[in-house]
Amino acid sequence: MLPPEPDLPIRRVLPRVREALDGHGSAVLVAPPGTGKTTLVPLDLADHGRVLIAEPRRLATRAAARRMASLLGERVGERVGYAVRGERRTGPDTRVEVVTTGLLVRRLQHDPGLDGVDTVILDECHERHLDSDLALAFCVDVRANLRPDLRLLATSATADTARLAELLGPTVTADDALHPVDAVWTPPSKVDPPRGLRVDPRLLDHVAATVRRAFAERDGDILVFLPGAGEIASVGERLRDLPVRTLLGRQDAAEQDAVLRPSAQRRVVLATAVAESSLTVPGVRVVVDAGLARVPRTDHARGLGALVTVPVSKAVAEQRAGRAGREAPGTVYRCWSQAAHDRLPAFPEPEIAAADLTGFALDLAVWGAPGGQGLALPDQPPAGPMTVATETLRALGALDDAGRVTDRGRRIAGVGTHPRLARALLDGAPVVGADRAAEVVALLDRESATEDLVAGWRRVRGDTAYQQGVRRLRADLGTVRAGRGPRLSDDLAAGLLVGLAYPERLAKARGAGASAYLMSGGTAADLTPGSPLSGSDWLAVAAADRPPGRASARIRSAVVIDEATAREAGAALLATQDEVAWSGGDVVARRVERLGAVPLVGRPLSTPSAELVAAALRDGLAKEGLSLLRWEKAAVALRQRLAFARHALGDPWPDVSDAALLENAAGWLGPELARARRRADLARVDVASALRRLLPWQIAGRLEAVAPERVAGPGERRLRVDYTDPEAPVVALKVQEAFGWRDTPTVAEGRVPVLLHLLSPAGRPVAVTRDLASFWRTGYPQVRAELRGRYPKHAWPADPTG
Repeated sequence: MLPPEPDLPIRRVLPRVREALDGHGSAVLVAPPGTGKTTLVPLDLADHGRVLIAEPRRLATRAAARRMASLLGERVGERVGYAVRGERRTGPDTRVEVVTTGLLVRRLQHDPGLDGVDTVILDECHERHLDSDLALAFCVDVRANLRPDLRLLATSATADTARLAELLGPTVTADDALHPVDAVWTPPSKVDPPRGLRVDPRLLDHVAATVRRAFAERDGDILVFLPGAGEIASVGERLRDLPVRTLLGRQDAAEQDAVLRPSAQRRVVLATAVAESSLTVPGVRVVVDAGLARVPRTDHARGLGALVTVPVSKAVAEQRAGRAGREAPGTVYRCWSQAAHDRLPAFPEPEIAAADLTGFALDLAVWGAPGGQGLALPDQPPAGPMTVATETLRALGALDDAGRVTDRGRRIAGVGTHPRLARALLDGAPVVGADRAAEVVALLDRESATEDLVAGWRRVRGDTAYQQGVRRLRADLGTVRAGRGPRLSDDLAAGLLVGLAYPERLAKARGAGASAYLMSGGTAADLTPGSPLSGSDWLAVAAADRPPGRASARIRSAVVIDEATAREAGAALLATQDEVAWSGGDVVARRVERLGAVPLVGRPLSTPSAELVAAALRDGLAKEGLSLLRWEKAAVALRQRLAFARHALGDPWPDVSDAALLENAAGWLGPELARARRRADLARVDVASALRRLLPWQIAGRLEAVAPERVAGPGERRLRVDYTDPEAPVVALKVQEAFGWRDTPTVAEGRVPVLLHLLSPAGRPVAVTRDLASFWRTGYPQVRAELRGRYPKHAWPADPTG
């Protein structure tokens, strides 16, 4: 089937490709963009039998089929055909069929043996989409267990093929690019890096200016790479005087096909990543690259998914530049510096590392390999996100407790959209009607950024691409009897479906007229200022993300609903719990009905669980401190003695600091907390007795020896020890009362001398010492001289130790 033209570089390696497949059955082909690997290789291999070639995008699928058919001088559907979801153009003579990678995965699930197919080509494997990884792993598994005769070729435009070669065998490399492409570095003067979906408008100004420069300096059409539809609209507005066309994945097929046909007029084509590979935009001699890509990121802990804007990798930058050299020598204008280029990552991050893995996990389970066990995946899925995905599928009823797919799971997988959306379609259609269910789910599948989802639904109803999606979903749904749905308003119908898809995002306002909400999953979320949805009591949130540096999520798309709809959509989250908590300075006990984290109805609870009350009291102590207890003198003194013992001797003497006592409240206050019911009960606790529970039995009898309440003084006297400062126990007495006392008394079983505060007859301090013998020798003579005249009636012996 190989036509004589065109003479592309790939022709020189076709014999080696055939040889590798004949000898090994599978192989890897590495070839730069524009060398013909997408078109000439399948036509050449079709002489061996029927070829199925998988492309990562619908646009590339149709374009590749049209290109091959035109090379053969035929119409699509004769020897070359294609199939995308909802559309197939093949015939009895078709030898080469181009399909999307997602559709190949679906076919493998239904027909693992791929009956009638001789060769599978997985094109653009370097892009590392989840469907690409699955298709590769499934095909390797089929070759190993069902069809050893099935030939498998993976193609890539980059040299990062070590893992592919490990899985598939020999690598054939075509080094020659089709035409040279010169690089022009055009960095903007000052631009902030992207944050989330936000791109600095100054960069868009610079891109538009670079397009004008290229339009003046070079011939041919200009292909401009931008991260998303919003940036395409903004740059298009800046270039209104030029012949601008757009190329996006969500455009209808007719609009996309028009861009891919030759034009007599020079054009500026503003495109997203759909134009990076596997297709040729005729007439393009210049590429202007903004250097940004939009990739999925998932906050698995909060169940929030979003697209974020990141710098491209070097490999993607080369892919984009190659678009300028497919038909003739070209030029790429890169809107960044050579130095910044050198700092870019070599390759893009595989989607499996950061994406929502729910659909991926379901495909693995349907295949019979839950978690990917035993499959030759290029990278194993990360454990945390995979666990979240599996739990989500169990909640949807798609997996059983062992991780095996259920009949319901197979029905969900058969819908061909995200499992959450498939669940909403299947469960919502009997309520709202099949047509409206398909319309809302098709809208959700578009990832619309419209904050008021219903307003966006009304605006998009005439869009051709949207209606194609609706028809596909309606066909997947089959015959469904409508229940009460036709009587629901658009808001409630859409809200029910959104809630069925994302029950953890059912959100209740945190106050009347507020724009702040609490979602049933426990995440706080806010509407944008001035949102038309502000003040609504309930929302079903279709899309939300949490921008860097923000504690709460940002609601990007939602529907106004009522509590009854929230209850219906989130029925699995409804629960009634006895809640006992410290609130407003005391224990509050209620029986609360909740929708996940959102409280609905609360009633006083007359007989709360003692365990819950004790936990609430401990929480109260943690919040308000030990002052909730009544600290009588005996308790204060005991705590001070224990603190001294801990300071002087360490373990096992207990730590009685505030932090330690609060942390161990259940231990030393356990019985009292078990009997208490409210704040007032804490004030009646015998704190001294409770503190003694902290003493291990081995040392309880030593407390009096280590930290005695009193020490023996001269004669028969017993002097009280003040342990206020655990570093310096104090005994205060009048100087005359120390007469006859030769040495300083000690505590801590003789280890620590007390600090003597010696007082005048009037009780005023005259000396402080830990060394009484030294004081008598050196300090006392001066004290005696000062006090004899002031207190002549008192005895002041020259030798007070006699």
